[in-house]
Amino acid sequence: MSENSAGDTSQHSTSNSRAVTGLFSHGRLTAIPRKAARREQLLVHLKDTLFEPGRQYTEREVNEALLTVHDDYPALRRYLITAGLLTRTRDGSSYQRAA
Repeated sequence: MSENSAGDTSQHSTSNSRAVTGLFSHGRLTAIPRKAARREQLLVHLKDTLFEPGRQYTEREVNEALLTVHDDYPALRRYLITAGLLTRTRDGSSYQRAA
């Protein structure tokens, strides 16, 4: 059963990758998806591509990373935190990619 699960994950990952790629034009996000499932795919992609595991980021660094893909970096940051993909300290001074 675990072999099938691994295969399904790979196919699911490839499918998600294609879906996310369609949201970009010339390396920039064309729009933040309104549908929750599609937005979740995007947020996972951003977490995986913009933020290194175990590294601490300042708010400025998070903003700058998100600004490379879309001008509404505050919304993307908020969505990442709400989805539990980025964590931040209580005072908002430090951010980290969730496991």
